[in-house]
Amino acid sequence: MLRCSDNTLYTGITTDINRRLKEHNSSNKGAKYTRARRPVELVHKEKLEDKSSALKREYEVKKMSREQKLLLIKK
Repeated sequence: MLRCSDNTLYTGITTDINRRLKEHNSSNKGAKYTRARRPVELVHKEKLEDKSSALKREYEVKKMSREQKLLLIKK
């Protein structure tokens, strides 16, 4: 999960977190949402077994309220 410069939160999945963070901060390959809200910082990550599990977890997190996401970050 990323915190954007406007203090919003962005959730996504990747196989290479360092590469993806660089893309979000300095390339056109970053998500359209984050390109307009640079710089972004990594505030939470989870490692899952496979892509299917990662997509399911991403869906769960995206359905959470902002307050729930902030509690997840604090863990």
